Amino acid sequence: MTGNTFGKIFKVTTWGESHGSGLGCIIDGVPADIKLDEKYIQSFLDKRKPGQSKYTTQRKEDDKVEILSGVFEGKTTGTPISLLIRNNDVKSKDYADIKNKFRPGHADYTYQMKYGFRDYRGGGRASARETAARVAASAIARKILGNKVKIRGALIQIGKEKISRKNWDWKQIPKNDFFCPDKTQLKKWENYINSIRKEGSSVGAVIEINVSGIDIGLGEPVFDKVDALLAYGIMSIPAVKGIEIGAGFESAELRGEENSDQILAKKKKTSFKSNNAGGTLGGITSGQDLVIRFVVKPTSSILIERGTIDIHGKNTKIKTKGRHDPCVGIRAVPIGEAMVALVLADLKLIQKKNK
Repeated sequence: MTGNTFGKIFKVTTWGESHGSGLGCIIDGVPADIKLDEKYIQSFLDKRKPGQSKYTTQRKEDDKVEILSGVFEGKTTGTPISLLIRNNDVKSKDYADIKNKFRPGHADYTYQMKYGFRDYRGGGRASARETAARVAASAIARKILGNKVKIRGALIQIGKEKISRKNWDWKQIPKNDFFCPDKTQLKKWENYINSIRKEGSSVGAVIEINVSGIDIGLGEPVFDKVDALLAYGIMSIPAVKGIEIGAGFESAELRGEENSDQILAKKKKTSFKSNNAGGTLGGITSGQDLVIRFVVKPTSSILIERGTIDIHGKNTKIKTKGRHDPCVGIRAVPIGEAMVALVLADLKLIQKKNK
């Protein structure tokens, strides 16, 4: 299997499976003399880890990170950093009944066809459990970006239930289980998710990521556009099926004079009247906030019986037992933040090298 490494200078290689002994990553390209400890990395993993809310999977994992290399006396050495996260709450028996069947919406069928073999325990390498390593690596990426850069994510839609932007409050996000910026929506979402769970089904979601304080000039104008690299990173997250930047698909409904962001100067300082471009012009960051939204599909593991085939090509029925998220999009918020951090940290190091 190839494709386990992300980035050009700030390179992250993840390894491990959902129901293996553990998972982790190796991070190369980190400059020396950066303060780093496990407590700092853990603060980001704690936002993502399962079992914290009745609205997500009840798998209980501490996601406790261990630094195995690349750090000495609390600082990076410039050598590869290796991080380990052990799996402690695996229940592989939940998958024994379906090991010979392909779950609709999962990677089971394509894995079997491509490799002739697959790890059926929770999806193996295709599981969203792999993203814990990405979140751990992103903590180091944020160190490279510096305190001036703020990367914040929010859940703005669950199924058909959307927030009201006039009620947006970043301070609300850490206070609820949904990463929701609109407190008036919380009770509706609670009731909605509870009803979906009782029916044995699932729903999708939309996440928005905002990046402020970013430097002007990150990204290249052809294949390595910041837009393209962000899309690549976000679309690599399991269950993500779409992404837009700035006004995104709404741009198709706008006229040219409505969509273009007018530029003005005041006291030798440049500003924009709007941000339909989402903080990027010609594939290069403009200094405005980066605005990214992405769509996460409904969790494919559901208790409602569905039609499928088995490994012998015979028609059969399946319903997936075990501990699953009724809306996997909830925990995708810190994962989206993580991928944005990895992209921008790599671009910052590339920009520094090219100067």
